[in-house]
Amino acid sequence: MKTSREFNFTHSRRVTTRELEATRKAIQSKMGIKLAPRKAGRPPKPAHEKYQHVHILLHPRIVQWAKALAKQRGHNIGYQTIINETLLGHTA
Repeated sequence: MKTSREFNFTHSRRVTTRELEATRKAIQSKMGIKLAPRKAGRPPKPAHEKYQHVHILLHPRIVQWAKALAKQRGHNIGYQTIINETLLGHTA
């Protein structure tokens, strides 16, 4: 097989799901083993933990306060997280 520097990727394509499943079945029958189910990506969140996309307009002082607090807390916390935590604290 050619190295990746020599391979002409203009004629390449992705493997389809059908081809992948056929390959997995062939491996299982040839080797006599059971392959674990394929898991791609992150596991889905439960419905009660999913965030809802919302577009709101906030006063500039609120955004400034949230950004300052996020910077103070550090650890790559975004200002939207600060606003979300504050709102969640007021709902209880």
